[in-house]
Amino acid sequence: MQPLPGAADLPHTRTSPLHWLATTAAIAALIGAGALLQPDGAAAQPGPADAKNSGAPDAEAARYPLQCGSRKPVITHRGAADLDRDGRLETVVAVRCETGLGTAPSALYVLAQPVAEGGPPRIAETLLDARENMNVGAFALDRQGVSVTLLGYSENAPRCCPDRQRDVEWHWEDGRFVLEAQPVRTPTAQA
Repeated sequence: MQPLPGAADLPHTRTSPLHWLATTAAIAALIGAGALLQPDGAAAQPGPADAKNSGAPDAEAARYPLQCGSRKPVITHRGAADLDRDGRLETVVAVRCETGLGTAPSALYVLAQPVAEGGPPRIAETLLDARENMNVGAFALDRQGVSVTLLGYSENAPRCCPDRQRDVEWHWEDGRFVLEAQPVRTPTAQA
C-alpha cells in the first residue's frame, strides 16, 4: 500500500522506538490481565466436592481481613476438599481487593465451618497474606492439598506485568499446613 501524497510529513505517521515500546507494553498488559482475570473458580479443579453445594464453608459469607477501603473483596478462585481428613470439607479461597486499574495483591485462605451456627465461616489458616504482594495464578485443590502458581514482581517490574513465578503446594501434615515451594523462575515468553 502506497502512502498518501504528503502523509510522510505528518507527525502521527512516523514511529519511533518509544512508540513501539509503549505499544508492546500496552499489549503485554492486556495479555497479562486476560490471563489473570477468569470467571470465579474457573481455574479450580473440581476436587471431591463442589464448594457451593456440599456443605463446605461458603466463601461468599466469609469476612476477609483485607484493607480494601471503599472497595470490596473479590473472590478469584475457590474450591472445597477435606484437607485435614476430619470428615468435614474446608474451602480454599483466593481473594483480592476490587480495583479499577491494575491488579491488587491476592490473599489465600482456608475456611472452616463457623464457630456459632448461622455465623460466617471462620478463617482457619492464611496460606498467603496480601502483604506479600503476590497474585494467585493457576489454582488446583484436591484431598492431597492446595497447588498454586504465585505471580510476583521484581523491584523494577510494573504492577501490570508480573515477572516472577513460583509453584507452591500446601498439604496437611501433623496437624498443620506444610508449604513446599519450587524455585522462583522468570516466565518464558509465549511465541
